[in-house]
Amino acid sequence: MTDLLRNLISRIRRLNLDLGRDWVLIIYGAIIGTLTAVGAVAFAKALHWTEHQCYEQQRSWPIWLLPLLPMAGALITGILVQTFAKDAEGHGVPQVIDAIARRGGKISWKVGVVKVLASIATVGSGGSAGAEGPIVQIGSTSGSVFGQIARVTRVDLSTLVGCGAAAGIASIFNAPITGVLFALEILLRDFSLKTFTPIMVASVFSTAVTQALLHHKDAIFAVELTGYEFTIAEMPSYVLLGLVCVLVSVAMTRLLHLAEDLFAKVKMPRVLLPVLGAALLGVTGIIWVLLMRGPYHTDQRVPPFYGNGYPTIVHLIEPGTYEQPASPSRAADIERVQTEIVGPEDEPAGETGRPDEAVAEADAPPLLITVLVLLTLFKALGTCLTLGSGGSGGVFAPSLYIGATSGAAFGLILERLSLIPAGVTPASYALVGMAAVIAGTTFAPLTAILLLFELTREPFVMLPAMLTSIIAAIGSHLWMRDSIYTMKLRQAGVLLGGGRDLTIMRRVHARAVPPTPLPSEPIYPSDPLSKLIAMHMPRTAPDFVVVDEHGAYLGMVTGEDLRTALVDREAIPLLLVAELLRTDLPTIDPEETLDTVLDKFAHHDVASLCLLSARDSGQPMGLVTRAKVIRCYQEAIEAS
Repeated sequence: MTDLLRNLISRIRRLNLDLGRDWVLIIYGAIIGTLTAVGAVAFAKALHWTEHQCYEQQRSWPIWLLPLLPMAGALITGILVQTFAKDAEGHGVPQVIDAIARRGGKISWKVGVVKVLASIATVGSGGSAGAEGPIVQIGSTSGSVFGQIARVTRVDLSTLVGCGAAAGIASIFNAPITGVLFALEILLRDFSLKTFTPIMVASVFSTAVTQALLHHKDAIFAVELTGYEFTIAEMPSYVLLGLVCVLVSVAMTRLLHLAEDLFAKVKMPRVLLPVLGAALLGVTGIIWVLLMRGPYHTDQRVPPFYGNGYPTIVHLIEPGTYEQPASPSRAADIERVQTEIVGPEDEPAGETGRPDEAVAEADAPPLLITVLVLLTLFKALGTCLTLGSGGSGGVFAPSLYIGATSGAAFGLILERLSLIPAGVTPASYALVGMAAVIAGTTFAPLTAILLLFELTREPFVMLPAMLTSIIAAIGSHLWMRDSIYTMKLRQAGVLLGGGRDLTIMRRVHARAVPPTPLPSEPIYPSDPLSKLIAMHMPRTAPDFVVVDEHGAYLGMVTGEDLRTALVDREAIPLLLVAELLRTDLPTIDPEETLDTVLDKFAHHDVASLCLLSARDSGQPMGLVTRAKVIRCYQEAIEAS
């Protein structure tokens, strides 16, 4: 396969002289879109088959065995991830963003393979997560590996990673426009025409190939709100829904990262952490089943928040779900909600995921509202246990689920208070809630709005979805600095943002800045300070790197500290280098981008920082000065 790709790439590169770089990238995008679509279809088929087999097994067991299959899947995930590719852990998208920001888009092929197997094991066995995070990482890996084989530049490699991610989203959701915006708005944060064109081509090819392989073009959540018209009278209700989704989004994001922090502090082998999360998920599932057998009188075996939860979403966005029967009775209403909200007990598993079962009775609307609120809480908790412990899956599907349940509950409350116009059902609020929670957790309202449209093909809710998504995105951004994807990255020192300047800085790496050479004679902590004073005059950089006996970096003596010491000249013969040594200054890696380097200078008022070798760990290569970093950035702007 690799040889075939190399031959194909070699022929395409011959066209480079005639067609130019931009056309070659478009051809590469088409190839990546095709390859990703084939991989995405195979992944989805394998995942759905695993889900069906595990579900059928779980529904035949006693409820106290619920944790067993999720724990088995989590153990497989832990072994695969910790043994072969640690970047395949979690929900995938942050790892892709990190690879683009810090490694120029380089992703090992092992990540894609392990992500496929780990996600099937996690989600297929009942883990509360989705397939979009894995498919983004799988597609991004395809684009990265293809680009590395083609030996494209670092800038073009990041674009090809975006091609793979867009193709993955387009294939798994049958949503080509969303795939493009996801790659541009969330991953690359670059809307330039040179980046947009190959990504669009990759998304189109991926969608076309997927539809040809699956022989259908229908939307995943196709729905018709016949006769619905958005009116100005509903604007206050949707504004309020946007604020509710701000609360839901912030709570979901912070709960997930809290779960990651708590699991990281657990003193046990990393490979077993997903098993612990799955065990707690199983306990949560048992609690749900027992809770539903109490006041709701259902005979559940598998909780509806296991897996991706698509069947529940399908029922919640269907207007007929909320239609009241002509002669309501307790038994009839229970059967209605069992059938329409979460599916009957004997419903066969479909391709969208495991079927859900009865969760509520409907003769009292407050009870139905309570069940939807509980579903929101249990889904959020289940997702945090699954992904926070190191399970492999995505957060898009859980966000859609939580948006649908919270939106439906909000709509039912309005209906009970007679605040919904005639002809409007809570289904429209469930639809809009899906987009709003996606926007609030990702800070990507464009992606959320178009995802809702392509998932449902329902144009009548686009106006309220646009309003609510913008409110959710802005409100969440005001409340918390980082999205569900970027919070951990910022803690790891990866600075993300938008705009042309930051895009340019993220494309230039520290190795492009010419370092100031170090003195030929090394400086040790035991050397007298007078040695530095003697070396100071002929040097252009006023700072000194201090090393140990093996030549490894220990710290620096800055020019400012040296000038302070010169105030008391009589004490200089008595001072050693160790007494002025600063060990709190960060170092610079050659693969770091200029935005990260400038952020380090901003937090430490020094003229230069030490550049460490990427090959020889801890070995200084020279000094990178603030002035040279700025000059390199200005040259990049002029060349762009």
